Amino acid sequence: MEIQGRIKLIDDTKTYGTNGFRKRELVVTTEEQYPQHILVEFVQDKTDLLNSYQVGQLVKISINLRGREWVNPQGETKYFNSIQGWRIENMENAAQNNPEMPPVPPMEAFEPAEEFSDDDHDDLPF
Repeated sequence: MEIQGRIKLIDDTKTYGTNGFRKRELVVTTEEQYPQHILVEFVQDKTDLLNSYQVGQLVKISINLRGREWVNPQGETKYFNSIQGWRIENMENAAQNNPEMPPVPPMEAFEPAEEFSDDDHDDLPF
């Protein structure tokens, strides 16, 4: 899956636990009628992907949806979802490297050069 929007926030890389688990969060704001602020997590070696990005850039992020189950000390089961990024692309550079295609010619350009009379048609039944 992918999300596209402008970077609103890039957090610092944080390290957790004795194993050195690394996580870095990014918030992207979608550009649609009702913009959404989507939190995307980048983990472990993927945290470094964000080093060359800045707030305000238009990006496309490839994501995976993650879910997990947790049982609290009272025995209640809770569920948590997260959005995990694994690739990020600068869409501003992509637009500059791939200019729009030239406009399509008007329909008249596809019309036959001359009109055919009824005598020119084949009498095939199909």
